[in-house]
Amino acid sequence: MCPVWPLHIIFFYLLTIIPVWVVCQTAPKLMTEFNPSYLEVHMDETKVVKVNISDFKNCNNGDNLFIKSDSEHISSTDYGSYQLKEEDLNSFIVQKFNVTGNFLGKTKIRVVSSNAICSNTNEPLEVIVTRKERIIDRVFTGSVATLVSIIYINFGCAMDWATVKATIKRPFGPAIGFFGQFLFMPLISYGFGVLLFPNDTNMQLGMFFTGVSPGGGASNIWTYVLGGNLNLSITMTTISTLAAFGMMPLWLFTLGRSIFKSGDLGVPYYRIAGFAVGLVIPLGLGLLAQRYLPRFAKLMVRILKTFSALLLLFIIVFAIVTNLYLFELFSWQIIVAGMCVPWLGYMVGYVAATLLKQPPGDCLAIALETGIQNTGISIFLLRFSLSQPEADLTTVIPVSIAIMTPLPMICLYLYQVLKRRFFQKAPQQKTTYEFNGALPNSNTIEEMVPNDDKY
Repeated sequence: MCPVWPLHIIFFYLLTIIPVWVVCQTAPKLMTEFNPSYLEVHMDETKVVKVNISDFKNCNNGDNLFIKSDSEHISSTDYGSYQLKEEDLNSFIVQKFNVTGNFLGKTKIRVVSSNAICSNTNEPLEVIVTRKERIIDRVFTGSVATLVSIIYINFGCAMDWATVKATIKRPFGPAIGFFGQFLFMPLISYGFGVLLFPNDTNMQLGMFFTGVSPGGGASNIWTYVLGGNLNLSITMTTISTLAAFGMMPLWLFTLGRSIFKSGDLGVPYYRIAGFAVGLVIPLGLGLLAQRYLPRFAKLMVRILKTFSALLLLFIIVFAIVTNLYLFELFSWQIIVAGMCVPWLGYMVGYVAATLLKQPPGDCLAIALETGIQNTGISIFLLRFSLSQPEADLTTVIPVSIAIMTPLPMICLYLYQVLKRRFFQKAPQQKTTYEFNGALPNSNTIEEMVPNDDKY
């Protein structure tokens, strides 16, 4: 009986396979030279590539050569096969083929052979598939910017400047929103990024960049639609936008360094400044209209709620249509990430405001300001800091967050509509009679009592 039984079977197997592996590793490689040596192609775009193949020492007459991609989902080739001839073994061959970009990502294209030893090629072709900027992207950006500017004129017409001044003098609400926006949100996005994507630093970066972005203008729209304190919401948005000039670099160069260790991060100051200007100018025009064009201001306030609802619907639908290609990247981790960041922000903001005894309208405004992030700035940060296609791939995180952000508000709005329609009774009208100081006589009382036969 063998003393190492049954391990002797594994031992003899290794003795057999190791020499074969050593021969394969030390054998001369099939030489390949691609032209171009590096290929960047857009999605649904095709480019022609040439390859010079030589050094067929380990190949035999009749071996078939193939040119294949490591990931057909990212890019593919139209190359079939080439059968080696006797005269090819002592020279070289030049082949031409097409490479098509199918989806965002990186892959490699190799020359392989039906002969395993002959397939040991030296240099594969690295292929990067990126997304070409489309007309619909520009239309979406321009139309949203225009419509948001119009709605901020409406906000200016509806603002009560005296209330804003009182809010600034006693900034309990803005203080709660500031700590929620710039303390809780960065920490929770960092924590969930590490938890959900432990081995993917790019996705962690997408989570963190979204968490450190200032509150978005959508919080003002939703605050108005849901009946919250609009003046407080606009004040908080302005404060968080200005505070982002200092808070974003602070987080990016402290906690963010553990994710993006190179530290070569650029904070989009011009982007934030443009957002602030785009917020203040239409708001100022609305305030001027409120003072000098009162009739126009009343008209703008009258259509504000309907216009706000239509704008939100437009943004949600258009954003989904524009970024349909990203849905291929959705996984349960990305969906959970999209829900956790805004929804936890809502809960923490509302609970904090309630515990500090803020009015219900202020609690709603604080919750929305805490949970809603400016995903446009986070997408810009990712595209500024990362190369392609990582920049586009990681935008799936802010896109997921943007899609999941309005779901609780939509449910709350539908609840409010149904409650008003089916559960709240219409207030009974009361008739007030004036008697000019004299009590009515019996005839007058009988005239005042309605005749049941008439109703």
